[in-house]
Amino acid sequence: MKQGKLIIFSAPSGAGKTTIVKHLLQKFPNLNFSISATTRESRGDEQNEKDYYFISKEDFLHRVARQEFVEFEEVYNGTFYGTLRSEIERIWNEGKHVIFDIDVEGGLRLKRKYEDFALAIFVQPPSLKVLKERLSGRGTDSPGKLQERFIKAEKELEYAEKFDVILKNNDLTTACSEAEELIGNFIKA
Repeated sequence: MKQGKLIIFSAPSGAGKTTIVKHLLQKFPNLNFSISATTRESRGDEQNEKDYYFISKEDFLHRVARQEFVEFEEVYNGTFYGTLRSEIERIWNEGKHVIFDIDVEGGLRLKRKYEDFALAIFVQPPSLKVLKERLSGRGTDSPGKLQERFIKAEKELEYAEKFDVILKNNDLTTACSEAEELIGNFIKA
């Protein structure tokens, strides 16, 4: 197995990281998206083995015990997310680099584990107010879940300085263009 590189996009929910990652996947054919495993239910038109590996909490914890994850965490109370070792190996075996759309703490764990082979990018929203508006505008979460996301977002914004790069998403077109340049340079290095 040839080791490729890892490109990690982290941010509070609603900051725009998923949109930026989807843009980069269209621009760079040598990138492949790392599908995370989660114990949460699918939302909207999300598909198993495309958007996430939707697995039971019991199965998730069994995989943790067998050390099948390179990183995992209980992101929200009772809801686990993680990166399967086999997912990274699958992408590297295809001769591609791995791109992640991952929570802040998981992103930092990956960076520590893979060091120079990883570029950790924190997507910073224009403000907490704008972030709250984006999350509310999605219409996918209950008021209780939205409040939980707001509290988590405030904490996650404090981690920005621990990343290799802070990518400000004040304007999506500009942020995507800056992300293209970052990724292009990192892959070539």
